[in-house]
Amino acid sequence: MVQLSEKYFNIAGVCNPLKHYMIPAVPRLPDVREMIDSSRYFILHAPRQSGKTTCLAALIKKINTEGKYYAAYCSLAPLRNASDEKTAMSKVVNQINAELRSSEVDLFRDLAYTFGDRPYMSDPDTKVRMLLNDLCKYLDRELIVFFDEADCLHEDPLITFLTQIREGYLRRYDSKHSVFPRSMALVGMRDMRDYLSKVRRDDESKGPEGSPFNVTNIDSLTLADFTPEEIKSLYGQHTEETGQVFETDAVERVWFWTEGQPWLVNAIANDIVVRRFRNDFSRRVTGSEIDLAVHDLILRNPSHFDSLMNRLRESRVRRVIDPVIIGSDYFPEEVSGDDTKYVVDLGLLKTDPDNCESYRPSNPIYGELILRYLTSNLQKKIPQDLKNKWMDGTRLDMDGLLRAFQVYWRENSEVKTKTKVNDLARLINDIVGKALENHDIINDTLATKIVYDLKAKITDFSSEAYAHLVLFAFLQRVLNGGADFIQREYALGLTKSDICVSYKDIRYPLELKIKGVMSRDESLVQLLGYMDRCGSQVGWLVIFDRDSSKTWEERLFWETVDREGKTVHLVGC
Repeated sequence: MVQLSEKYFNIAGVCNPLKHYMIPAVPRLPDVREMIDSSRYFILHAPRQSGKTTCLAALIKKINTEGKYYAAYCSLAPLRNASDEKTAMSKVVNQINAELRSSEVDLFRDLAYTFGDRPYMSDPDTKVRMLLNDLCKYLDRELIVFFDEADCLHEDPLITFLTQIREGYLRRYDSKHSVFPRSMALVGMRDMRDYLSKVRRDDESKGPEGSPFNVTNIDSLTLADFTPEEIKSLYGQHTEETGQVFETDAVERVWFWTEGQPWLVNAIANDIVVRRFRNDFSRRVTGSEIDLAVHDLILRNPSHFDSLMNRLRESRVRRVIDPVIIGSDYFPEEVSGDDTKYVVDLGLLKTDPDNCESYRPSNPIYGELILRYLTSNLQKKIPQDLKNKWMDGTRLDMDGLLRAFQVYWRENSEVKTKTKVNDLARLINDIVGKALENHDIINDTLATKIVYDLKAKITDFSSEAYAHLVLFAFLQRVLNGGADFIQREYALGLTKSDICVSYKDIRYPLELKIKGVMSRDESLVQLLGYMDRCGSQVGWLVIFDRDSSKTWEERLFWETVDREGKTVHLVGC
């Protein structure tokens, strides 16, 4: 039996060989020191499992060691279910005291026991502000406070908390008796606009002036993912201690798959070092090992993946995700800026580096997970006996596979259901229109969202994304366990989806298009470019015709053309 060192385990009992290695916190928290030196109150947000708490601990320790300021940490996680102000504010005070008692700063521990019997502790509307005020009076340096898990505050407790912070901020330099933290950060998953939208009244704007957190120099920062150099440094620390080498192509593949998402960077290394190599540090980690680890990680579907993908059940998330699936830069009218920002804050999507208005999955692993999650129910409807039918151990019969899909699509495209859904949508539109005319109870944007959400609940997908997802599901179901890998690319702004199936070192590139969005010649040019990237001489252009007035004989076709010395099969669906 392999004996694992205790330091390789985190508090949850999950083996993680990189847990005790650290990337310096300050570079991952851009502009935080400037915020503190400028006495700013700000929001620090990043998706879950991105290393916020770890970075905060390192930053707080550094600040307290430097001797210029004091820094204190307070987690608001216990307030997740606190629904009334009295209970919530008592919990905030208890959390502050608990963190002070366990602090490495001697003065914090000494002061933590001195505030409990003060008169203001009985008033939920003042106790947080006065506790911080009294704490600052007894310190010989200015204080910076980081409230972690600030997302757990909601409704009335959030309003009461932010109101007290605002009052303390505005009075902090009135006199020697009215002092308050120099700088403060609310740390969580969401940006400031989400906090403001939670606490504003219906007649208030979403700007700072409409929020109890009315601080004029409010700013919002986000936590940076690892850079390629930081991934190399992190793995290098493991190499220095154990001698186990991560080859250059391995680090490059980790960057490709994760784009620096911290949880993924650690999870991939953990899969290889612990699960695959059984802590045999003499084995070198190669790029191919990284690819296998990614595949294993996706199939295991750890809780981090499951909790993140469950967000796809939310209609506001689906409104943003669906256009991305088909490669569209255009978001329909029902998609608001708040929706897109919410999905980005969750960590599901990010903007394209070359176009800040284009969105794509935050990394290829999340992109794969999104499609697997959205097609899981579709896959269950596909007959099991289709599995591996077109693989003979040496090559994949992609022609036969796609001809089979044409038959499946004709039998299972749910055209009748779609027609009923469209009829229902028209009926809902009529009802909403009459409500607008007679009572003016909702606006046009909300009416559009109502229609979209009802359609999505009935069909699970927008009509544009549905065809793409059915083919994704078909390939996943048929090829699962047989193909080496099915790689999907999100083609931003090109209204297409790219798929490359790898089998026995042969790559089979497919491109999916909706008929009428782009000309045939333009589509062929795009596919040829994708074939070049895949190093393939043969490719398949799958064209979905969503015009239900056409017969299946018109919509289903197969045509083969030669372009630039390459063979392209046009597959009509």
